[in-house]
Amino acid sequence: MFLSIKDLKKSFGDGDSKVEVLRGIDMEVNKGEFLCLLGPSGSGKSTLLNIIGGIDKPDEGSVVLNGDDMGKMSDKELTLYRRENLGYIFQMYNLIPNLTVRENIEVGAYLSKASLDVDTILKDIGLEKQQDKLPRHISGGQQQRTSIGRAVIKKPEILLCDEPTGALDYHTGKEILKLIETVNQKYKTTVIMVTHNEAIKRIADRTLTLKDGRIIDIFVNDNKISAEELEY
Repeated sequence: MFLSIKDLKKSFGDGDSKVEVLRGIDMEVNKGEFLCLLGPSGSGKSTLLNIIGGIDKPDEGSVVLNGDDMGKMSDKELTLYRRENLGYIFQMYNLIPNLTVRENIEVGAYLSKASLDVDTILKDIGLEKQQDKLPRHISGGQQQRTSIGRAVIKKPEILLCDEPTGALDYHTGKEILKLIETVNQKYKTTVIMVTHNEAIKRIADRTLTLKDGRIIDIFVNDNKISAEELEY
């Protein structure tokens, strides 16, 4: 199994202020799958994504990616592992303001031993004409496209997306979903996307619904539609 998670538990705080965020998560993800983590705020989906990405550490349980147990890695090994295997797309774009679109994407290339071609990525994300502009001179959607390019150019095993359309309008959000769909299909990149938008499960292979730190439903999508057809 490409990604295997067993009995994952995570809490924050101590004593009376202790909050159990994950209460025993078991899940598996196939290589190349588009997986959606669905649930309301506070359900634990972003914490789960952060643990998969090595940003947070679980209190109990294991995360095994490609046979490597992340819980057994040193901080140095974990940093290297994140750099070489994981790509991140957040609601906030986190671009470097004094670098151009092209230079921001190239930052991702420097983190990989086998990065993709910058010009190809710029074409894929539709920013060839904006490549010499600074982030403040392009739209929010174009900034999110840049952040996707930066994540994808390193050719990650998994693309972790935390509410990537949350700060965007409907039309721009659909464009971003279409781009992530293209990355999944063209480069066979495994995509794990956190969202509270139930409609997005129609473009994913599977959707895990979380509530109060537990998986309460697994939806297998036998009738996927394209992001272009999606309405919400």
